Amino acid sequence: LVSSKMLFVFAFQTGHTTGPSLNNDKLYKFAYSAEVYVDRVKASLQKSAGYRISSGVDVNLLWRNPDNDDDQLVKITIKDVQVENVNERPAAENIFKGKSTEKIIGKDYLEALQRPIVVELVRGKVKTFYSYQNEPGFTQNIKRGLASLFQLQLHSGSSREVDISGKCNTTYHVRQDQVTKIKDLNSCEIERKRLTSHNRILDVGTKGTSATIYVLEDSFIKSVKAEENFVFVLNYRRKTGAKIVSKQRLELKSVQAGMGLIAAKQVAGVIKTLDPNYVAIPLEAEPVKSECKKCPSLSEHWQSIREHMHPDKLSKPEAAKSFLSFIQNIRKATKEEILKIIRSEKQEFLPQVVDAVTSAQTPESLEAVLEFLDFKDESTFILQERFLYACGFASHPSEMLLKLLTEKFKGDVAKQEIRETIVIVMGALIRKLCERDGCKLPAVLEAKRLILNRLEKASKDDNVQMYLLALKNALLPEGIPVLLKYAESGEGPISSLAATALQRYDPSFLTKEVKETMNRIYHQTRKVHEKTVRTTAAAIILNSNPSYMEVKNILLSIGELPMEMNKYMLSMIQDILHFEMPSSKMIRKVLKDMHAHNYDRFSKMGSSSAYTGYITRGPDVSSTYSLDILYSGSGILRRSNMNIHVFDRNAELHAIQVVIEAQGLESIIAATPDEGEENLDSFAGMSAILFDFQLRPVTFFQGYGDLMSKMLSATGDAMNVVKGLVLLTDFLQEIQLQSGPTASAEFMGGLAIDISGGMEFSLWYRESKTNVKNRIAVFVAGNTEVDSFFVKTGMETTLEAETALDFISTVQFSQYPFLVCMQMDRVESPFRTHMTKYESLPSGQRYTARRGKAAALAGNEYPLHQENSNMCKKVFGAKSDSAGSWF
Repeated sequence: LVSSKMLFVFAFQTGHTTGPSLNNDKLYKFAYSAEVYVDRVKASLQKSAGYRISSGVDVNLLWRNPDNDDDQLVKITIKDVQVENVNERPAAENIFKGKSTEKIIGKDYLEALQRPIVVELVRGKVKTFYSYQNEPGFTQNIKRGLASLFQLQLHSGSSREVDISGKCNTTYHVRQDQVTKIKDLNSCEIERKRLTSHNRILDVGTKGTSATIYVLEDSFIKSVKAEENFVFVLNYRRKTGAKIVSKQRLELKSVQAGMGLIAAKQVAGVIKTLDPNYVAIPLEAEPVKSECKKCPSLSEHWQSIREHMHPDKLSKPEAAKSFLSFIQNIRKATKEEILKIIRSEKQEFLPQVVDAVTSAQTPESLEAVLEFLDFKDESTFILQERFLYACGFASHPSEMLLKLLTEKFKGDVAKQEIRETIVIVMGALIRKLCERDGCKLPAVLEAKRLILNRLEKASKDDNVQMYLLALKNALLPEGIPVLLKYAESGEGPISSLAATALQRYDPSFLTKEVKETMNRIYHQTRKVHEKTVRTTAAAIILNSNPSYMEVKNILLSIGELPMEMNKYMLSMIQDILHFEMPSSKMIRKVLKDMHAHNYDRFSKMGSSSAYTGYITRGPDVSSTYSLDILYSGSGILRRSNMNIHVFDRNAELHAIQVVIEAQGLESIIAATPDEGEENLDSFAGMSAILFDFQLRPVTFFQGYGDLMSKMLSATGDAMNVVKGLVLLTDFLQEIQLQSGPTASAEFMGGLAIDISGGMEFSLWYRESKTNVKNRIAVFVAGNTEVDSFFVKTGMETTLEAETALDFISTVQFSQYPFLVCMQMDRVESPFRTHMTKYESLPSGQRYTARRGKAAALAGNEYPLHQENSNMCKKVFGAKSDSAGSWF
């Protein structure tokens, strides 16, 4: 006698039944269950939110192709459906308790779910899926999920396969009577909504796996266990995240006598005999979304959050939270609903409304805000600026947005500052679209041409400056030659701006030509340059894999430079060594040469400095702060530069940069300007980069007359650089679960920010002061949900924090070397996290489990170098001896 297993193997080897084969006249009775779990990433499933659908499944063979045993028509019927908690729970916390399946799912939906489907299997793969035309999408998807389990091949190998998840790369491993099917979920082609954030650090990390194990007996399925896992974590705080686990089980309970086969030559004849209402529909899931029946209108939602959006409350987490929820509602709204709010709101709330409407980034929201804003009207300057900055921070800008801004730039714009801001924002959008493989889009090509061509033809310094700022945001490789030209041959601020634009490029773009130009600027081989440009050129050289001779020449120059530049360059070298930056190895190699490394060179006096330190060092991300300050020989500030960078193993984010620059101020204290700076006009201003986006610089004063009037009327008040609400994290991923339901993970992070800066002088005390204030509040909200139409289960997670970071530098130039004290302080910062797991029915009945944690991050005065600490003691010791106001 030959065993059935040997027959199965023989049949497989001879080319027959390369898929599972059903016996004639038999009814296969299975037990089926589909479970979903939602929880924190590392949590045990025993306490997860979720539910289980269980049922019986009857399977029988209707027809086998007389010419091909591997072509079978199979009928699958779901019966005796039950819905219950996925975990044991007390009766008071069980939303399904005491409810029949008909009441939970609905009579019509339950009837639709229990209508049979018919599947044509050819060599184990689903060739055609037959069901009824007008069935609800969610019941069809549950049936598709069940039908997909019957699809398998009986030999090891990989192929592209279509099932409920779409067209996916699928790999089979066959071992005796067990088959393992691995589906690569990243490869699945299916239409589902997905949004990601512009920068990887601000984004959400995702991972999805799918595995199904089949056990076979008598050439057909004995049992199936399928499991999908989806994990989502915030890249900048991996403790904040969620997982979805979906499990399916199918187990053969009995085999009974069944109906005979239907006699026919073609599948169409069998279907017509069975039920002419059957139609072939795709096995790939159809999009299904349950509608919100009790959700407030956009106007009602705005009224409920409006008070938190008052300008005086913008540095609080509640403002960022309200901002995010408003964006979510705007994304569902029509243009008319959005315009109704914009047109009826008071002036003080309008900037915040414009922030949210622009950040929503839907065609309707863009049309609404552009219909409301009139760029020919100077009176709405603040709203125009807030709109443009929100565009610059856009998480996933469209080609249409860039096209519209290009048209606005070419048209009439009443205020020059707005015209400058438009082109600066265009640069940021070009970079973001290029990073998403959109460099060849028509709107991007046109915007690039406009910026490069107009920069080539620009004659006024103001025009040159705005196009250089656009290039500083765009970071176009083709912009490098133009930047080199302006860095080397430009005058004053233009040269400095071009050099700092080059500094933002990845070192891989800095060619031999770039380095040669930077060396000429630093060593002044062609013309005399300002200290600010020379030090930037040195920083570029030292940050782009410098050669031995480049480092040696920079070290040999120390001692021959103007006094404060000597001290600054020395401090920069020491900072690179202290912080173990990439070029530190080459510097150490050069320092072995005693000609380059001697006491005279490394003992230069001065007050300028550069310092880098860690704010945080963590397993997910680390952040650094750097402060560098350069003075003129007379003790007046030339440039102060504060930077905060956030980075992980693969990406970096320039979170904040605030630069205060001043020039030509020696005349007010009757001092002698440094070499190359004798003819500079009096000027002071501030420039900022926020989350990789260069903002339009602001001017404190321009010219001697303006300087004197500002000094005489000075109040000490800081000038605002940026104030508003920024959408940082904007992630949405819709997922089709193999068992049928639709899942989604949405994470949004909002920032309420207020950055201001000021510069003050006291001629009486011969003292100057710069102050940069950063007020920040962050709110992050995540919602991971499985929506089965008749029940929703999910987890909401939030984190919120607020802080203030101040950078103050005080200079007393009544003596030389003058006294300089730099301070960088962070106040105590509250930090809160909350997590809510839930299950809810359309009736409103809901189960929730909450958990929260609050902490306070202690305030901190960030350490700088010891020399600074010693000088601060002298400055504040001297100040305590003399009372009185500044002016």
